[in-house]
Amino acid sequence: MPATADRRTPPRSLTARAKRFVIIASEFNPAITRALVRGASDVLRRHGASPRAIRVLWVPGAFELPVVAARLVAARPRPAAVIAVGAILRGETPQYEVLAHAVAQGLSQVAVTSAIPVTFGIVVAKTQAQAKARAGGAMGNRGAEAALAALAVLRLFE
Repeated sequence: MPATADRRTPPRSLTARAKRFVIIASEFNPAITRALVRGASDVLRRHGASPRAIRVLWVPGAFELPVVAARLVAARPRPAAVIAVGAILRGETPQYEVLAHAVAQGLSQVAVTSAIPVTFGIVVAKTQAQAKARAGGAMGNRGAEAALAALAVLRLFE
């Protein structure tokens, strides 16, 4: 392929300046979820969001995240993005798989129908140790990753 065939513009830096964000967080597994909220908030602030432009809403559980996201994107003024965080851990039954699928599907539906980034910062893990590793441990922070994904999508929209 000739060098002139790729005419993409280099990506601009990610910015959260002059934008409003909502982080919705599940109250279950609070230690893990608080770490995810911190990760998402830190990323947004590092990329220029003022602390007043970041709202954190706590919901009873992960299952409630999609309906809250839907309500937020329908409100005025609309947030630039919604970042959903929480932890779904395996119990004695496979219910966690059903719950994780329903939450992912619900958040995806809200994003597609609203054309507002709604990102998935939910840790789905078999053990507490796996969840901790994905909430600021050795495997990173899913909340931070979800915030970066929101900023990347907003950059694409611009």
